[in-house]
Amino acid sequence: MSDFAFTCPIPISDYPQVLLAHGSGGKLMHHLLDKMIAPTFANPISAAGHDGATLTLNGGRLAFTTDSFVVQPLFFPGGDIGTLAVNGTVNDLAMCGARPLYLSVGFILEEGLPMETLWRVVQSMRAAADAANVQIVTGDTKVVDRGKGDGIFINTAGIGVIEHTLNIAPQAVREGDAILINGDLGRHGMAVMAVREGLEFESAIESDCAPLAAPVLRLIAAGVAVHCLRDMTRGGMASSLVEIAKDSGLHLHIDETRLPIRDDVRAACEILGLDPLYVANEGRFVAFVPQSQAEQALAAIGEDAVQVGVVRADSKGKVTAQSSIGVSRIVDMLSGEQLPRIC
Repeated sequence: MSDFAFTCPIPISDYPQVLLAHGSGGKLMHHLLDKMIAPTFANPISAAGHDGATLTLNGGRLAFTTDSFVVQPLFFPGGDIGTLAVNGTVNDLAMCGARPLYLSVGFILEEGLPMETLWRVVQSMRAAADAANVQIVTGDTKVVDRGKGDGIFINTAGIGVIEHTLNIAPQAVREGDAILINGDLGRHGMAVMAVREGLEFESAIESDCAPLAAPVLRLIAAGVAVHCLRDMTRGGMASSLVEIAKDSGLHLHIDETRLPIRDDVRAACEILGLDPLYVANEGRFVAFVPQSQAEQALAAIGEDAVQVGVVRADSKGKVTAQSSIGVSRIVDMLSGEQLPRIC
């Protein structure tokens, strides 16, 4: 008998839906990560709670990240699973303040997948990698039985170099910091949902899927003391802020009247009963910088950037949003996921 013993910190029977339901997320997924995954693999590097790991090697600093993509449909207005896989990984590296350099790719292909579909995805990945100035340098391919893979699943990992001395992490957020975002919210989630559900709106809603390294590197080059960065993907802006509030132990307060949400996206959310704060983005990030450097930071990020809030210290780990009539509400993690399988 082996002398190795493992006791799961939470009863497995308490979480059957985690393994059975597509898109399990929100509070349930975070509880699973906090109680099972994180304690099992705990180390000082992963404890930072960042989009990627920051590593020290031979006196230099690297960022390392990995992600998997299972979006349905595979192709949507403004992108596809291949574009998403490259940009999603590039953006996680950028949120660490790194210059992305190299990616790996792993394809899980379902038996019977049309070669034309795979070729379109591969070409999209190549174009996205060229646009982000990264190279795909290694990879793997596996085929699973028909009906077991839903077409294509993609895993990517990335390495980038950190060329500055800033400590960009949730724990670096400070009272008084300005909360900035780089553009309008909710387009990716609504673009995917519209195709999936066969919905037609007066104007086409295209995903905002895009690489974010360039605006982040401009921000750092401008001399802004960046405290934290987070791309607002699954779970949208709300989930990103809740995670950062928890890790920083501070109160993040946003003004909903300042949030840039296109009229067509807002209307689509109303039709579907969705809150734009929780709808996924794939080309948007939130930045925490000293208030004294907010204008400088906005100029560096680009013309669509806007300040939407401020960091307070009057409550620990809380996110609030103030409406147009001056009423504040608590912004919490969803108990489930509004838009499963959007990335």
